[in-house]
Amino acid sequence: MVEVIGVKFRSDGRIYSFSPAGRKFSAGSYVIVTTSRGTECGEVASENHNVPDSSIVGQLKEVVRPATEEDLKKMHENRKKESVAFEFCEKKIAERGLEMKLVDVEVTFDASKILFFFTADGRIDFRELVKDLAGQFHTRIELRQIGVRDEAKMMCGLGICGQPFCCSRFLNEFQPVSIKMAKEQGLSLNPAKISGTCGRLMCCLKYEQSAYEHLGKITPKSGSYVDTPEGKGTVVDVSLLTGKLKVKLDGSDGMPITVHRDDVNVLKGCKGCKKFDNADNEE
Repeated sequence: MVEVIGVKFRSDGRIYSFSPAGRKFSAGSYVIVTTSRGTECGEVASENHNVPDSSIVGQLKEVVRPATEEDLKKMHENRKKESVAFEFCEKKIAERGLEMKLVDVEVTFDASKILFFFTADGRIDFRELVKDLAGQFHTRIELRQIGVRDEAKMMCGLGICGQPFCCSRFLNEFQPVSIKMAKEQGLSLNPAKISGTCGRLMCCLKYEQSAYEHLGKITPKSGSYVDTPEGKGTVVDVSLLTGKLKVKLDGSDGMPITVHRDDVNVLKGCKGCKKFDNADNEE
């Protein structure tokens, strides 16, 4: 096991592990660290904790020192520079008629480089734009093209559920999402209903999948023959999330009854469900 802290450099950014070098850091505090981009000031997202050695990829870098008031002042000044750089870059993009959309601007902690993030349908010749930016800010300029999911993460907004985007709140990395997940979760396959604002399949399909897989194993499937407190019958409808089943009782001409999965015993069907492996398969 190795002791680490989690550090993030943007409010919606990925959390990186650093060695605390024997010091204690609380969540919400700021630290100075060395990254591949140079010296950076980041926020402690998770305080000191132990993780397996196998979870550390590459060399674990140490925290240089806790951030000072001067460091925080410099970080806030960089945020102001980013706003100015964003407005200037947008102006130059319009003047040169470039088919690109500026999404975000990031100034490194030591102000040695400014990164401009943009989206575009294809390749863009932005060599003249780089000259404009370098002449204005007199520092290294990097233009980085990103995808629509990254744009949604940076811009934030509200999803169809009414909540802020998951990618902007707590998802640190994008995971592959497939249409198969929507099928297994019983959702409409209408693209408009299972796609996020970015136009891609919703991220929640991925991180909710494990819950649906678990519920699918402990819930009788439609067509299963079950014993309920009111008699035996066949499951005609299933709600995985609530655990409620609609059961058509034997010999009944009325409406199906509604029971919870915990109140039934499977007599036949639902083969492979772990909860019912020992169920009697005799009617």
